[in-house]
Amino acid sequence: MKKTIFKIGLLQSTLFCLGGLYAQNSDSIKTTKIEEVVVTAYGVKKEKKALGYSFQDVKGQSLVDAKENNVTNALVGKVAGLQVIKGGFGPGSSSKINLRGFNSFSGDNQPLIVVDGVPLSNNLGSKVKQNGKDYNNDFWNPDLDMGNGLSDINPDDIESVSVLKGGAASALYGSRGGNGVILITTKTGKRKGGIGITYSTSLGFENIFMKPDLQHSFAQGSNGLSNPAGVDNTASWGPSFDGSMTVHDNLKNFFKTGTNAQHTLSFQETLGEGTSLYTSANYLSSNSQIPNSKYERFNFMAKMNSNFGANKRWTTEIKAQYMSVKGKNRPSSGRGDGNYYPNILLMPQNIDVRDYREGQMQNGVMSRWITSNGINPYWSAYNSLNEDKKDRFLLNAYLKYQFNNWLSADVRLGTDFYSLNADAKVWTGSSRNNSYATSQEKFYENNYIASLNAKKDNIIGKWGGSLSVYGQMMESRTKALYFTTQNLILANVFSTSNTSDLASITTTEVDQWKKINSVFAAAEINYDGYWFINATARNDWSSTLNISNRSYFYSSISTSLVLTDMFKKLNGTSSKVLTFAKLRAAYASTGNSLAPQQLYNTYFASTDPTGHITLTRNKILFNSDLHAEKLKTFEVGADMKFFDRVSLDVSYFNNNATDQLIAIPINPLSGYERMMINSGGLHNRGFEVVLNTDIFKKENFVWNFNANFSTLKSNIDKIDGNVTKYLLGGYDTVGIFAEVGRPYGAIYGTKFLRVEDQNSPYFGKLIVGSNGLPIATSDSQYLGDQNPRALFGLTNSFTYKNFGLSFLIDGRIGGKFFSSTQAALQNAGLAADTAPGGMRDNVILDAVVQNGNSYTANTTEITQQDYWTAVTTSGGNLGINEQNIYDATNIRLRNVQLTYNFPKSIFQKIALQSAKIAFTANNVWMIYSKTKGIDPESVFAINSNAVGFENLAFPTTRSYLFTITLGF
Repeated sequence: MKKTIFKIGLLQSTLFCLGGLYAQNSDSIKTTKIEEVVVTAYGVKKEKKALGYSFQDVKGQSLVDAKENNVTNALVGKVAGLQVIKGGFGPGSSSKINLRGFNSFSGDNQPLIVVDGVPLSNNLGSKVKQNGKDYNNDFWNPDLDMGNGLSDINPDDIESVSVLKGGAASALYGSRGGNGVILITTKTGKRKGGIGITYSTSLGFENIFMKPDLQHSFAQGSNGLSNPAGVDNTASWGPSFDGSMTVHDNLKNFFKTGTNAQHTLSFQETLGEGTSLYTSANYLSSNSQIPNSKYERFNFMAKMNSNFGANKRWTTEIKAQYMSVKGKNRPSSGRGDGNYYPNILLMPQNIDVRDYREGQMQNGVMSRWITSNGINPYWSAYNSLNEDKKDRFLLNAYLKYQFNNWLSADVRLGTDFYSLNADAKVWTGSSRNNSYATSQEKFYENNYIASLNAKKDNIIGKWGGSLSVYGQMMESRTKALYFTTQNLILANVFSTSNTSDLASITTTEVDQWKKINSVFAAAEINYDGYWFINATARNDWSSTLNISNRSYFYSSISTSLVLTDMFKKLNGTSSKVLTFAKLRAAYASTGNSLAPQQLYNTYFASTDPTGHITLTRNKILFNSDLHAEKLKTFEVGADMKFFDRVSLDVSYFNNNATDQLIAIPINPLSGYERMMINSGGLHNRGFEVVLNTDIFKKENFVWNFNANFSTLKSNIDKIDGNVTKYLLGGYDTVGIFAEVGRPYGAIYGTKFLRVEDQNSPYFGKLIVGSNGLPIATSDSQYLGDQNPRALFGLTNSFTYKNFGLSFLIDGRIGGKFFSSTQAALQNAGLAADTAPGGMRDNVILDAVVQNGNSYTANTTEITQQDYWTAVTTSGGNLGINEQNIYDATNIRLRNVQLTYNFPKSIFQKIALQSAKIAFTANNVWMIYSKTKGIDPESVFAINSNAVGFENLAFPTTRSYLFTITLGF
């Protein structure tokens, strides 16, 4: 064993290193190439080795190659600890991002999105949360999902994505960075051969990826018989199929092959010395597999960078992005008449849905359906209509002056602005009311940031350092107006004034304003380029808090020690095996601020049916003493590189969130139902591992392997006083809670009634009624939690000459969710479970019948129909909830890409400089899942923290895309 003595300033330590690990002299190997520069908070570029926290960078090309309509989905499987939670309602539905678990009971738990230094609102696409109320996640008729903010971005414009997960990485952003930060850097002009024009076009097709497991043995009817004449019953408890009946796949028959077309034209070039220009235009048109549903997006971006003046001391960047997004007839969710998917899914298979298509695809026709009160899904697709259009601008300007080689100052101005207009119309012809709804939302956020930056090496001996001081003013405002009427005077005349009954009108106006002023600083000291200490401090003043609590402070400290550089500089030793090694540690305090209009109690004026003025209070009692939530994070890790080709990054994190902003229940005699307080706390901790290596690397063939793996353990420490459960979201008899002593997102619901007396010989047995049917418990009980225990992604990339092949396998391990779709299928007699082995033999449940305090063995024979009717109706619309709790573990082949770059030699005599063709497939294969055909990624209420609930989501899709890219 070799003993090495080294000194760092006044610090002297002793390291014992395995002989041979550092037995080489530095002259015998090449210098390591780890001097990688990355973009960190506020666009500051740092050497990656100087970072004392976990950092992951995703190249923009990998997001482009994924060919996802929503760039959020392209991040799946690429970043350790990053979970993408998806809505299941069409090509333009929302996806939300979660980093290292949920940190807040009431916040949206999403990281801050920053594009070229300007925050981008990643709000989830439903109506604005208003007056302290929750979003409309109603079980029957929730709001439409119109996409998240990040989905507006064109992936082709992205140069790279930097993910700041730990508190020390994001603390400089204050309360807004409490859940992490995702930094998006767009492309800048670069000199290329030719004239710098690139054109890309792709054509894609989509179809159903997963379908619920169905039985294909029994037709429409009840108790094994066909329905008598005049009976309205669409259940599939009828006779078995014989040779005279055809089994129809109505999901396949109704949903069509969707198409996806995309065109991108970009120009990039350097204009003289020191000036570059990048412009692009992109058009996406997605005709969904859902009939009469369409999603369109147009993007335009222009960005100019310039260095000018004496000694190039001035630097400017000016960028304008315009995004126009249109949605046509986005599908509704929920169990109400607005969602027509259940009518297709639950249709008996002896009936072909296409037989009901004729004459139903015009406005105002009468709905013709199997039952007298049912609504034809074709009628709904063409008579229950909605449209929305969002115009969005993302603008920023940056100016920097370099005083000398160690001092600079800069200023950045940025704005994110959008206007969203939406309409919804229900025509006459069905049992639904002839109705009209219209809305307008306007949002802006302006940021003004100035900084003074100093950086100098060898200030005192080998000690160097940097200091940046910032000032920022942020102002945001949301104004919205929503109008809905259920009774129109003139049928199908959709106007705000065309209503016959004023009491049927619902008008809601929202005006939310918020401002945060901030001063903050970041400092670094380093010794000889191998030991780094970074610290940040930020103070915010928020307009949403009381003046006495308006000021709050966040700070962080992190350190990085590059062992390989240290040994090389101290005694000239290095290793051919371990070519890079770094230890790091970080601690930070961040948090989450209060939303607007949650501080003081107000009254809302209205009139009663007699015309008298009434004042109505909010159901939540606000508290003017509220302050921001607190989040303390600790992280340690190591970065290593072996043989100069195998990179390994290992992290451990521990997050402790306290002073949660929650609304706890209070006595309704007070006039309120809940009261806002600061209380409660939760813990998230876990490990993250990132591995990257070229398994095989020769001149004509390269095999690269990239893997990431993360674990998460969550625990609720406290709610408040005697309150031990806090509702995150509830749907019929299923509730999802933060509960003391359990992981975040505990799922509660009814269970099968069982013998609970441990001294009874029947302990654990089902208790059935005298009719032999199962019974639901009278109370809700713990059924599991929604958190994944682990996430992973495995990417293999192969390059052979001009050919490229890559594929991504990703997965989730652990966590549960409730499936309302399975409950509906079981009740209708269509779930595969309702006909085990294709048969419907009567059964006697292995159960007992309770007689007072005693039990007798059950001997009553029951039919499959009676059993499943009892299971799906006992206690509520979702039946005995325990039956349909599923393990969300799944592993899938997420993405496959095949590319070919044409040799440049063939373009020598023509204007074309390059050409590339590519084939991409997404959602290729569900390798492992126990959810009986339900995609575990389908979430009902995407804007809720209660994500462990699925409710008749439209089928997820598999897509195939062909792309041609030409460079001139």
